[in-house]
Amino acid sequence: MDKTKIGLIGLGTVGSGVAQLLLDHGDRTARHAGRVLWLEKVAVRDLNRPRDCELPAGVLTDQLDEVINHPEIEVVAELMGGVDLAREVVLRSLAAGKDVVTANKALLAAHGPELCDAARKHCRTIAFEASVAGGVPIITNLSQCLSANQVTSLTGILNGTCNFILAKMHSEGTPYGQALEEAQRLGYAEADPALDVNGADTAQKLAILAHLAFGARVAWEEIPCVGIDTLDVADIQHAQQMGYVIKLLGVAELTPDGVQLSVGPTLVRRGGAMADVSGPMNAVHVRADAVGELFYQGPGAGQMPTASAVVADLIDTAAGRTRVTFQTLELWSDRSSRVEMADPKMAVGGYYLRFMVDDTPGVLAKITGVLGEHAISISSVLQHEASDGSAPLVIMTHDTTEGEAVEACCDIAALDCVRSTPVGMRVRG
Repeated sequence: MDKTKIGLIGLGTVGSGVAQLLLDHGDRTARHAGRVLWLEKVAVRDLNRPRDCELPAGVLTDQLDEVINHPEIEVVAELMGGVDLAREVVLRSLAAGKDVVTANKALLAAHGPELCDAARKHCRTIAFEASVAGGVPIITNLSQCLSANQVTSLTGILNGTCNFILAKMHSEGTPYGQALEEAQRLGYAEADPALDVNGADTAQKLAILAHLAFGARVAWEEIPCVGIDTLDVADIQHAQQMGYVIKLLGVAELTPDGVQLSVGPTLVRRGGAMADVSGPMNAVHVRADAVGELFYQGPGAGQMPTASAVVADLIDTAAGRTRVTFQTLELWSDRSSRVEMADPKMAVGGYYLRFMVDDTPGVLAKITGVLGEHAISISSVLQHEASDGSAPLVIMTHDTTEGEAVEACCDIAALDCVRSTPVGMRVRG
């Protein structure tokens, strides 16, 4: 069989998994690629660091050029993480005539247009199935399997760390800080979990999916984003009493005015597929005009699920399938920017609103009066017994716009009967 020689840059958790699959299951990969995927070189920073896999003699190097400029290596897998150096590695690899596979969603979210332009310039390709949802093949499904469809909406649980934390808060009433500590202890969360819990990781992934689904060329920093790091366990409990659970969702919806994008804690009805996604799992719900509704669920991170997606990209690249898809989609090219981002203030949906109010007559009337001034209709009201002269008041609304909901909350916060900043979250059926 012919060989396609592979170079890896990075041999951390994912890189070790990729190397293991290539070395231990060459027959499997060759059967699908139609040729042998030969692990030629692996570049690392520290040659003396203990590794999770044993490489053949002469494969490991601490010189990037031994991978990037190797005359026989055809595909480079960038698995080092980070942005700046990873960008340099990808650009140099493309210029050297290598196709690239990456799992680096932060790199793509920050520099996707530049890197894809460079790939086209050098007649190369970039594949990135592992960059979103780990082992869930959402990239391939959007770019290939659903090509006969116009996707109309995407709703995703795209961060397993946040989903694990929220599951602990729901099932055990664990405060956010304790749930985060457990996630770190189990290896689901980094020592610095900021990008996960503040929603940035989800926004980066959503920007990639929005491009594939709608052709939108979106800077992830422009996506309205709220994390779970300020979520109160009281809101978890109120949601449960009303038949909902809270999930951190990335949402992209096609509207007449463009694509609406948002990331934030969202109430979803208990018993639905999205509500039942447990622990560190990921899930994506897709609506499309021809096929209808689809639901994808699976491990969104971890060594072997992510390595599986990387090796699938290596197989497709070696077999020539990536080239066809990459050229057809014109990824992140100016010609693909056919949908603009819609005004976030015009996003429509129901809302969960919580106010801490004085336990005095007429408070409910004042608050509902403000909501009425903003044409916000009430679906239900939940009020608990007062303690220390104040009580939580929870209102569920019918559909309204983000702009009206925010303005109404600002006006209500100014009332003398309201004791703290109102809490607002979107509701999805």
